[in-house]
Amino acid sequence: MDFQDFLKYIPKIEKEKLLASDAHIKMAPLERISTLKEASYVDKNPRRAAVMMLFYPKNNVPHLVLIVRNSYPGIHSSQIAFPGGKVEPEDRNLIHTALRETHEEVGIAPSKIEVIKPFSEIYIPPSNFLVSPFMGIAHQELHFIPQLEEVAQIIELPLERFLNDEIIVEVTMTTSYATNIKVPAFQIEDHIVWGATAMMMSELKETVKNVI
Repeated sequence: MDFQDFLKYIPKIEKEKLLASDAHIKMAPLERISTLKEASYVDKNPRRAAVMMLFYPKNNVPHLVLIVRNSYPGIHSSQIAFPGGKVEPEDRNLIHTALRETHEEVGIAPSKIEVIKPFSEIYIPPSNFLVSPFMGIAHQELHFIPQLEEVAQIIELPLERFLNDEIIVEVTMTTSYATNIKVPAFQIEDHIVWGATAMMMSELKETVKNVI
């Protein structure tokens, strides 16, 4: 599918009902599933964050951008993520946060991004963040400029590859809350995407597949 064909589906994606926990569960570690269908975070006063799930054309083929975070002393060190970050006092709203952070982390100006719709919020227990994902579209090819302090690498994932179930795997890993557990993940080249990002990707993938 070329990018212009993909754009024809955007109005349907805008109207598509979100799958929320039904999609998140497919890529959730077993230990997380029990918390997905209840507002278990309400009394924890979580910090707010927002990310941008950005599609754009590359050689006229739709791609989705992800980042590899730098290594640092912290829970999300070296993980694969969408561009985004925590809400700052000057942010007008969560969309502003997602656009500002995307500009800071990968160098794409807000004026180049059309925000299509919000997706389901997801709570991240280890860091006590409530993350709001937004789907965006850039209508022209992009030149990414990674923020070297935070971004180790840019991943450009073709839509066709993203929608292919062959990239879904199960891996054994140690997390912040369990040792040697089996975790569903997306395998993108030599990268393993799991946890909250994989759960957001699952809802995005299922939503797109429902209309294409």
